[in-house]
Amino acid sequence: MVQQAKQVGENRFRESFGRHYEEFHVGDIYEHRPGRTITKTDNTWFTLLTMNTHPMHFDDEYAKASEFGKCIVCSPLTVALMVGMSVTDCSQKAIANLGWDDIRMTHPLFEDDTLYAESEVVEKRESASRPGAGIVTIKTRGYNQDGKLVCSFIRKMLIAKQGHSVEDKVNY
Repeated sequence: MVQQAKQVGENRFRESFGRHYEEFHVGDIYEHRPGRTITKTDNTWFTLLTMNTHPMHFDDEYAKASEFGKCIVCSPLTVALMVGMSVTDCSQKAIANLGWDDIRMTHPLFEDDTLYAESEVVEKRESASRPGAGIVTIKTRGYNQDGKLVCSFIRKMLIAKQGHSVEDKVNY
């Protein structure tokens, strides 16, 4: 179970999220919910905040003349949303993200599409330098509301073992 509640006082409970290293098992797939419908505002703000000047992301008239016929979601926004959607299941107890590999944009995502994601544990191993942690590798896949794969990537994270996460050490 990802969400847990621990008693912190009389009639008082605190929710806790995430998995420790020991709770990851190769082959497990975590479906991340809720999904996220991407609005025109989301796409425009993200595109302009990141200084991406490609008009396919914010100029409707330009995008109408493209093969897609409308604006497409900025691909780093798709990746960022998928990472965010996976935090509760996969990296809430991470010490560090170690990197992303093999990012694939396999189908365009459009404004007003709803993005769903899932992560599969593909590898885990003890950390050679940190006895209180292990390295977990996941493959995260994002789908639109029609079940079309729109993005996938591999992510490696340094995950705390039980008794070694920040929340295990402080009154959090």
